[in-house]
Amino acid sequence: MKVAWIPLILIAPLAWAGDAEQRGPIDLSLKRAVEVALLPEGNTNIQLSGEALKQAKSRALQARAALLPDLEGAFTDRSQTINLAAEGLTSVALPFPGFSFPRFVGPFSTTDARVSVQQSIFDFASIRRFQASKTGVSAATQDLDSMAEKVAADVARAYLAAVRADADVDTANANVTLSEAVLTQAENQKKAGTGTGIEVTRAKVQLANDRQHLLVAENTRRSAHLELLRVMGTPLETEVRLTDKLGYVPVDAVTLEQAKAQALESRPDLKAQLEREENARLSASAVKMERMPSLAAFGDYGASGSTLDNSLPTRTYGISLKVPLFDGGRRDARRSEAASQYRSERVRTSDLRQQIELDVRLALDALRSAEDQVQVAKDGLDLAGSELTQARRRYDAGVANSLEVTDAQTRLERARDNQTQALYNYNVARIDLAQAMGNMRRSIP
Repeated sequence: MKVAWIPLILIAPLAWAGDAEQRGPIDLSLKRAVEVALLPEGNTNIQLSGEALKQAKSRALQARAALLPDLEGAFTDRSQTINLAAEGLTSVALPFPGFSFPRFVGPFSTTDARVSVQQSIFDFASIRRFQASKTGVSAATQDLDSMAEKVAADVARAYLAAVRADADVDTANANVTLSEAVLTQAENQKKAGTGTGIEVTRAKVQLANDRQHLLVAENTRRSAHLELLRVMGTPLETEVRLTDKLGYVPVDAVTLEQAKAQALESRPDLKAQLEREENARLSASAVKMERMPSLAAFGDYGASGSTLDNSLPTRTYGISLKVPLFDGGRRDARRSEAASQYRSERVRTSDLRQQIELDVRLALDALRSAEDQVQVAKDGLDLAGSELTQARRRYDAGVANSLEVTDAQTRLERARDNQTQALYNYNVARIDLAQAMGNMRRSIP
């Protein structure tokens, strides 16, 4: 399902500048806010997930190194003396007069320049560890994708909260304007002799309350903008002007089964968990294969002698077969631990599938409820506006007092707040559904 988004006043995107000292606020759309947050230097969680991916790739390179040749070069030049007695060679009687076996030899010099290489031929445990490390890279990649989905949803929610705060300020300004008009009407009625002082006072009290609400709404808007900048990973001194507004656009119809199927196919967190499960399986297999023999080839070539001038070439080569026999039970313990880790990952995978189904069900229910709220709020706003219009006409005609106008004004302000809340709930429900289905970023135009 393609989730439609709020088509709002789209202004040509401006190049984003992080310089807080620029003149004037920056026009910021929802799409641009998400793009900034998903930059490598944007949201903190994106940065951490990117580093985790780099670490996984480094571990894969380390595991691959066990399968590649190990080439070393060495040069030795030393002078030494030897106590032959310490080596077990003591003086013995020899059949040559005047000659005795020496106890101390040296000093003498040796020089050796050599290149050595070692190559694994068959080591199934190392092969399995390399395969496991590659699935670790895939899991880290999916984790980064999953984090991008989460950050996009968080930015969208923060953006909507800021848009709602802007709408609350607009509503508060409209209420102040209405209260000023009602106050002017009450004063005119008093001057005409058809009104009383208490009606003027009542209108002034209402105006003071609305101005108080306006101050609160402006402070809430500043807080919402700061929260948006924080989740975007942008300097908090940056000033932004939101170009999108709250609105209602019906989403494409989708059944529960369709939503579940798309979620199980698209959710990157499920893909990452499946990769972690495969990583655990391969790691457990690698531990099992440590019981198998391993075969390696080795060799070296170089020149040795007392000096470089009289050095002669020497070499060594061969193969080494290692057969594990007994290690005190360490491999058995590690195999049991690896098998338990694999079973744990399978449990986590099953639990995540159930959580995905729950997310989809809750998001669909919330969306249906929010759609009803929007319709009810619209009807309530129309009725409240009509009531206030009639009350003011009755007041002008002298058949009603200002109390009726004030009551109608209060209900209109409540209806405006209800409409803002309903539109906010509706768009949050759309974010929840898009995130639950795994297409959060694709749903933002």
